[in-house]
Amino acid sequence: MTLFGFHASHEQIGPRALLEAVKHAERAGFDAAMCSDHFSPWSARQGESGFAWSWLGSALQATGMPFGVVNAPGQRYHPAIIAQAIGTLGAMYPGRFWAALGTGEASNEHITGDPWPRKDVRAARLRECVDVIRALLAGEEVSHDGLVRVDRARLWTRPEEPPALVGAAVSVATARWCAEWADGLITVNAPVAHLREMIDAYRDAGGRGPLHLQVHVSWAPEQAQAEALAYDQWRSNVFAPPVCWDLETAEHFDVVSADVPAQRVAEVVNVSADLGRHVGWLEEYVELGFDQIALHHVGKEQRGFIDAFGAEVLPKLRPTG
Repeated sequence: MTLFGFHASHEQIGPRALLEAVKHAERAGFDAAMCSDHFSPWSARQGESGFAWSWLGSALQATGMPFGVVNAPGQRYHPAIIAQAIGTLGAMYPGRFWAALGTGEASNEHITGDPWPRKDVRAARLRECVDVIRALLAGEEVSHDGLVRVDRARLWTRPEEPPALVGAAVSVATARWCAEWADGLITVNAPVAHLREMIDAYRDAGGRGPLHLQVHVSWAPEQAQAEALAYDQWRSNVFAPPVCWDLETAEHFDVVSADVPAQRVAEVVNVSADLGRHVGWLEEYVELGFDQIALHHVGKEQRGFIDAFGAEVLPKLRPTG
């Protein structure tokens, strides 16, 4: 059975309000949760960016749901520190935490002052980080000299079972590459044909573990409200790679998105006041074989979305009898 999760967007909602939202989502019938891990939002209108790892400890304690996070080790984060963070949460909340690993975005990583590498270099760096993190979670002492450097690191606090390390991908080629090392795959909503191609590429290359999907939605009681909300909050998030990878500040995103048409936003966000239409979209994703679908309502106010989807959408997506 597909699990339906709540995506906690640190870039749009302050951490205290986001904690209340995820607690409310559990009460409303959501099965799981995940969150982003950014240093900067994609727009000044979004206006937040809390520290994911501090928040995750509180969120796991405040709920009984499993949680995941999408992280980019290698520049802003040393992989040994990420291994320690994963290991600590895994030890505190056994079986309830997973981490997805990706190559990152300049808007978060440029803060170190180090150059932003080419995509192929970022992929190679991530692969090194994965190996370091896995070895540390397995209890090994690690030294490594490469695109990342590690000197005699050892995790003294570890879970009995290492949390899953999931591969983050938006392209077919990256999904295929993730099959080499990942315990599962996560991607974002896209046309069904593209998602099917990604899944096939991952599985055909030997990819194991669950399939995760993050779905951007915009819902409001009136269609015009849903459209306006999506346009205000998410028009800076419509750009395909490499643009979205390489812009450095929220101001850059706001400048390049100033003239984005509303229809372009509807290509990356499922926008509708009709809850039945949202059910239909989600049924298509379930049929593709996704094991967990995290719903991200792109508005800042979450309670109405949580209540509506908990009462009218999620029950229609679950087996009966």
